[in-house]
Amino acid sequence: MTNERTNELTNERLEEVSSHSLDITEQNIEKLKELFPEVLTEKKIDFDKLRLILGDEVETAPERYSFTWNGKKQAMQLAQQPTVATLKPNKAKSKNWDETKNLYIEGDNLEVLKILQKSYANKVKLIYLDPPYNTGKDFVYRDNFHDSLENYLEQTGQVDSDGNKLIVNTETSGRYHTDWLNMMYPRLKLARNLLMDDGVIFISIDDNEQPNLMKLCDEIFGENNKIGPIIQNKQNAKNDTLNVQRNHEFIVIYRKGGSSTDGKERASLQNNTVKYRDVFEENGEYYYLNDPITTRGAGGTLKARPNLGYSVYYNPVTKEKIAVSDYDKDKAKISDEESEVYTDDLKLISEGYTPIRPPKVRGQLGAFTWELSKFNAESKNIVITGNPGSYSVRKRTFVSASDVEKEASKLVYGQKSKTNSRSIIDFSTNEGSNTLTDLLGTSGLFDNPKNVDMLEYLFSLIINEQDALFVDFFSGSASTAHAIMNLNAKDNKKRKYVLVQLPEQVDESSDAYRNGYSTIPEIAEERIRRAGDKIITENPELTGKLDIGFKVFELEKSNLKKWNTEPEDLVTMLGTIQDNLEPGSTEDDLVYEIMLKQGLGLTLPIEKFVVGDANIYKIAFGSLFIVLGENITSDAAKKIVEFIKDEELENVVVVLQDTGFGNDSEKLNSIEILNAVGIDYNDILSI
Repeated sequence: MTNERTNELTNERLEEVSSHSLDITEQNIEKLKELFPEVLTEKKIDFDKLRLILGDEVETAPERYSFTWNGKKQAMQLAQQPTVATLKPNKAKSKNWDETKNLYIEGDNLEVLKILQKSYANKVKLIYLDPPYNTGKDFVYRDNFHDSLENYLEQTGQVDSDGNKLIVNTETSGRYHTDWLNMMYPRLKLARNLLMDDGVIFISIDDNEQPNLMKLCDEIFGENNKIGPIIQNKQNAKNDTLNVQRNHEFIVIYRKGGSSTDGKERASLQNNTVKYRDVFEENGEYYYLNDPITTRGAGGTLKARPNLGYSVYYNPVTKEKIAVSDYDKDKAKISDEESEVYTDDLKLISEGYTPIRPPKVRGQLGAFTWELSKFNAESKNIVITGNPGSYSVRKRTFVSASDVEKEASKLVYGQKSKTNSRSIIDFSTNEGSNTLTDLLGTSGLFDNPKNVDMLEYLFSLIINEQDALFVDFFSGSASTAHAIMNLNAKDNKKRKYVLVQLPEQVDESSDAYRNGYSTIPEIAEERIRRAGDKIITENPELTGKLDIGFKVFELEKSNLKKWNTEPEDLVTMLGTIQDNLEPGSTEDDLVYEIMLKQGLGLTLPIEKFVVGDANIYKIAFGSLFIVLGENITSDAAKKIVEFIKDEELENVVVVLQDTGFGNDSEKLNSIEILNAVGIDYNDILSI
């Protein structure tokens, strides 16, 4: 290496991996810069210019329709404020760590949503939420507009020893709707970013905040993206109000966008049902019956359709059937008397055939739906049912023997159909509690868990969800995970989930505490374990095929130290930054945090290779390499180059532990080696 190049690299500092999450404000400014570069000067927006460009689309009237409340501005800012938190793996709490694609995250969902922005933006097919209902008592996460992470750590007992819940008492705060809206706004704003363009969000809610939630979603998702609410008939008889029983809840539904293709509206939901039909066998062939080929509506008369008034002559002994045009078309237009219109074919009758004619429609002669030529050409697809005097001419559909199932003493065929969803669905709330009780062996562990059958129904409405990602960041007892595993077991699909739950302490006087559970995640994680095991026990053929595992991550401070620009003790500060890592940070902690910072999902494959004293982590099939350890030498860089050449890797990013190199020479040599295979200086980062 030349002295000139050595000096250049020595003086030039590698870009460090940031300890902050994605800066959404900066991202929005960049988007504006791309669309309207003329309105930005030094990151300041000239709104006068923006109004000129947008013309009539900008509202300037002093009075306009708007939905606002006290604290809305701060809630909007909170959604855009980056976090310095990260997610640390906890393999001891997890199940099937190396195989699973599912995530269970313990932490405040606002912080977690910020962390997930870069890795999971536009990747989520469905979000289901069952947020705290506003009962006027304790319900709300107490967010801090200045530092929500510090607030979370304090309230969950990681800093403060009291272990308080993140709760606001709306009775004492005097801000009944306001507190709830301030809690929901930033979370929904961040959630929208995670949805795919055709993604959908379901939110369960009761009467208290349903109108406000709809207005909130109109603003965040757009009123044109409202799919509707579905009303859940809870099927309970609880007399919990003075005047009218509340036997229902709402499920508010919005899509992110993509509502039309080529000017035509595109469905976001689809009810895929299976209707089982009785199957019959004839000469080794199997078929099911459809409706008669006659009409019952006012337009199905022979007067309206004079060309469709033939007779079907049927021999009940030989089962033969022949369509014959034995009627007077002119008389059919004026008469409703069969004897005046039709003339029996006496020859066929003498041979044992019986004439079958369309039944009357409201006193008028009826008609068939098939033309005579079609009937005779496809008579095999017709079967005559019933008895003499009440025969019915019906179409039959033949099916493959492999699609026929035996149910008790009869044969059946499952016919799939696609429709829209009903706006009212019947699912008992009691069944949610019963399911959890049966699974965990005791009652009273969790208040009002969701009905798993209802969630299965809602999730099955999603179109093209073969291996879709589902998110629930108010996950409670993990009914969502239970429903997804059930669905995957039934239809052999590969849905994945990300659940987020605040590690809230259970009350020491509760049944949950008496049964050994100290936090809500402990209940949820045990539920997922048992639900998965139960499915495999009942369906042993799914062993090794169905993903019943989950990786647990916990919200913590970043493993990377923040630079303090105004430390009280500058000498101490300068000493600590010689090692940029927080005390106690493990290599696993660092690897997963760097993956998040680089926008990679937490379930992507990780391979570990040891070269001397260095550990090389090859992530996502070689899109990212992380080198950690002590006394790192250029041999690590050479190993990475081997991978790049052997596997023809492109767009590779390498992260080096700055303090792990024994000397600057080894570090500079490593950079030169990586540069030589096309890894740009900007793609070599340090921690």
